[in-house]
Order: sequence, then C-alpha cells, then structure tokens
Amino acid sequence: ADALDENAAKKIYEAKGRPSDNPLIVHIDRMERLERIVKEVPRTALKLAEAFWPGPLTMIFEKTDAVPLGTTGGLETVAVRMPDHPVALKLICQAGGYIAAPSANRSGRPSPTTALHVAEDMDGIIDMILDGGNVDIGVESTIVDLTGDVPMILRPGKITLEDIKRVAGTAKMDPGLLSKPDENVKPKAPGMKYRHYAPKAEMDIIKGAQQSVLEYINNKTRELWKQGKRVGVVASAENEKNYCADIVKCVGSKQDIRAVAHNLYRVLREFDKEEVDYIFSECFEEGQESMAVMNRLTKAAGYRIIEL
Repeated sequence: ADALDENAAKKIYEAKGRPSDNPLIVHIDRMERLERIVKEVPRTALKLAEAFWPGPLTMIFEKTDAVPLGTTGGLETVAVRMPDHPVALKLICQAGGYIAAPSANRSGRPSPTTALHVAEDMDGIIDMILDGGNVDIGVESTIVDLTGDVPMILRPGKITLEDIKRVAGTAKMDPGLLSKPDENVKPKAPGMKYRHYAPKAEMDIIKGAQQSVLEYINNKTRELWKQGKRVGVVASAENEKNYCADIVKCVGSKQDIRAVAHNLYRVLREFDKEEVDYIFSECFEEGQESMAVMNRLTKAAGYRIIEL
C-alpha cells in the first residue's frame, strides 16, 4: 500500500488481521526518498546505507508529518528499508516511491518464502500476487533503531551485530530479543510484541546436549503417540535420522546457519499441511547469524524453550 495514505495502510492491517499497533516498514527505491519521510538522517545511517542498501537492513528514524500514524502503528518513528530485488524496486518506483509492506501472510503465520505460500494465506483477500521468485535469505531484514545514542538491533537478520559495529563503530542488541515482551508496551518494530511465524501446532524448542535433546524428544514423542497425537520434529542434518517422530524435517546443518534460515519458514508451513499436533525443534545457537533463526523460532514457539 501507499505508505503515505493512511486509508491504504489500514487495508494492509485488515487483509493480514494484523494488530493496529504493529508498525509497517516503509520501502523506498533510492536514498533521496528519505528527505520527505524522516526528520534527520544521521551520519551513521548514511554509512549503514552505503554498506547495506539495497539489502536486508531496516533503519528506524524520527518521522515527518508526511508519514501517517496509521502506517507507523501510532509511533512518531518510521522504519525504512531499500530492498535488493529488481521487481520490488521497480514496483516501488512506479507506485510513487513509498510502499508500506509487511510479509504477505496472515498475521502470526510463518512468513511466505514463495508466491504459493502467499496464495495459501491471502487468496481471495488480496487482488493480485506479483511473483518475483523464491526468496534468497529466508528470514526478515535486520532492524536497527537509530533514534538513540547507540544503534540498537530490534530484530536480528542476515546483517549481524558485528556487521553493524564494523560500519557504525558501535551498536548493541535489544536485551529483550529472546524474552517474552510486555503486552502493555507498543512495539517499535515489526515482530517485537506478538506471536509471529507460528505453525498451527503447539511447538517447543529443546535446548541442551545433543544426546539429551534426542532422548527427550523421542521420549516425549512416544508419550504423545499414546494420546493419539501426530508429532513433527525440526531437525538439523546432523540428527535428522535419529528421531522417531511421525514427520522429521531437516532445515540444514548446524554448521550452515544460512541454510537453516532459508529453509525455516518453508518447513514450518509444511508441518501445517502434514497436520501434526505437536512440533519439537532443536536449538540453533552457533554464532551470531543464529540470532535471527532463534528469534524466529522462539516467537513461533510462543517463547517455550525447555532447557535440559
């Protein structure tokens, strides 16, 4: 939707069933567009844009009056991104330069990574699906808040804390990234407050030594079978053959966290089609890039992490 048209932005919330205080990201096709929608472009933002735009980085600024509160979820700040895709950039340009655009799914569901995923959630609700091919990265952009003294990552993505520090000189992570948010606080960025990326089945993340995780999941699977439940497991390539569940889906090797990120949402959606009642997931905590995967997994599981 046109990011500068409040009525158009409202249609996004209606189509997605999205809470009205969950802000939308404004997408632009070139740097000059910032002048109209943000009060000030800090030097740090210019450095980050030079390094990462177009690309999977969203920056939060103080907004101008040109951006309606209906787009920002009632906030005086605006989240802005320049995507790295020729179809997206051409659409933004032809539509006037400012597109409010969340993930094309019903609110709370796993994000789509193909046009078919969009159709699963939105067919009959939206007028058109513009198919630009399957996604490359697989998880949403890194969001960094530039309205404070130190750049703060509010949502992890492919661009890591170390990447931001290397360019900006300093940065920090939002301390509440993996903890359950306060329901009374307005989220400053998409994905911060509500349960997101969630499959239909109940889901637990199991954290611990590899053998302990295997034994726990297999034991719980047998218990659930006695109740007539159908069980799925989100597994690493290293362990996928060791589970006894009804459906075991490999998201990739723990040594290749980018592959895990790329496959995660597809696998969660496949579990919905398989109609499992319960999902167990391994924990993926190898290095900085794993923050994005664990952030999405934690929210998908409703913050249920079982530490062994």
